[in-house]
Amino acid sequence: MSEEKSRLDELLNDPMVQLVMQRDHVNPKGVRWMLERARARAEDPSLPPAYMVARECWEHGICS
Repeated sequence: MSEEKSRLDELLNDPMVQLVMQRDHVNPKGVRWMLERARARAEDPSLPPAYMVARECWEHGICS
């Protein structure tokens, strides 16, 4: 887990990734939140389709 977290930290701290996220109005905190939810539900066969995840992203202010 800590190795995965350090990889995510490295990725989210990359200047190029930050520029793309800024352009797309996505914040690192929101990405972490969405990935944590996806991990928690990964074993759940009722995982919603991508369009529902995208809608939830907007509803929670992750994407603006």
